[in-house]
Amino acid sequence: MPSNKSVSDAPIVQFINCRILREHTLQREDLWVREGKILDPLKLFFDEQGYADTRVDCEGSIVAPGFIDTQINGGYGVDFSLPSDDVDAGVSFVAKKILEHGVTSFCPTLVTSPPSVYHKVLPQIKAHSGGQHGAGVLGVHVEGPFISSEKKGAHLEKYLRSFQARGMADLMEAYGSLDNVTMVTLAPELAGSQSVVRELSSRGVTVSLGHSVANLSQAEEAVELGASFITHLFNAMLPFHHRDPGIVGLLTSDRIPAGRTVYYGMIADGIHTNPAALRIAHRAHPSGLVLVTDAITAMGLPPGRHTLGQQVIEIQGLHAYVAGLTPLVSVSLALFLSFPDLKALIWCSGTTTLSGSIATMDMCVRHFKQASGCRVEEALEAASLHPAQLLGISQTKGKLDYGADADLVLLDDDLNVKSTFISGEKVWTRTP
Repeated sequence: MPSNKSVSDAPIVQFINCRILREHTLQREDLWVREGKILDPLKLFFDEQGYADTRVDCEGSIVAPGFIDTQINGGYGVDFSLPSDDVDAGVSFVAKKILEHGVTSFCPTLVTSPPSVYHKVLPQIKAHSGGQHGAGVLGVHVEGPFISSEKKGAHLEKYLRSFQARGMADLMEAYGSLDNVTMVTLAPELAGSQSVVRELSSRGVTVSLGHSVANLSQAEEAVELGASFITHLFNAMLPFHHRDPGIVGLLTSDRIPAGRTVYYGMIADGIHTNPAALRIAHRAHPSGLVLVTDAITAMGLPPGRHTLGQQVIEIQGLHAYVAGLTPLVSVSLALFLSFPDLKALIWCSGTTTLSGSIATMDMCVRHFKQASGCRVEEALEAASLHPAQLLGISQTKGKLDYGADADLVLLDDDLNVKSTFISGEKVWTRTP
């Protein structure tokens, strides 16, 4: 019998005893991988008369595409928005840890910061593939500083900026470079934003609308100019109103250009969005829903005080708030030394403002399914296919079609992560 080696010397791995998420359905069939890509078994059998070098028994697991998190501010004590001489070390640490939650690719997210932070941090976070070292980096999501002061959320107001009628010149002055930027969140009602949305979109940067008081007409204009995402729907934007639904109205707008989809992020942690609101959004526009963690430094850490960019954050249970009135002496020396503007925050403003999440992606998938009543397939695609489509990488990520990257997550029937694979290689597995 001719060997598969006539085509490639690389070994072939066959995943057996599994249910594969393909074509929006869980299908009982095997999955074949070679050189990090998913193989078409018919071509393997009939064209190459190939065979498997190794078999992986999935023991009845669900096999889904690896999760993609397009909005994650940090975790495990790392804050992506704090400058250091080795930002990459912090990103790499988080990239390794999130493998256990099924995340195989992500967009490190920077919140509103002074230009000096962007100029130092952005050049250090370069896109790269994932592997044993951790999840792949797809580029940076820059959230702010061109957002509304009325809906700033946990973003520090003194660092907010406007376009001052200079458009892209103002944006470039703030960021320094767009070389490593994949997504920008801005408020479309800001004067001069129209030319910025158009220019960013033309450069292949995903434009997201958020932290905004925009009305529906302003949001629709931004979409017509190229915007394609909504940052954490319902949070940090005007509430839905029947005479002007604001940005939320994009979910059912009739002004979306033909062939275009508006995607929207949801923090399905049971805190940021009421289950009823989550159900409304999903039923109105199911194909656009993208699960994001919006996770901050405190993800994976015990309750206490941590940072989010230039703010101090208080963790209470599963809630993350901008810190209340507390004397500086309660803040750790390490935090003081790494937080250049802390002296100005000897007394932090008292507030119940939510400031990101401490939920993991697998938690969000489980909560979304339970709260929305959606099918398992829909919950999994909201964390994989939809973010890949949003970023324009669905030919290789977010699906298990032939030729796609073999980034996989194995889950039990309760959607708990059992193992994570990148390019067909096991990078994390749950210990008994």
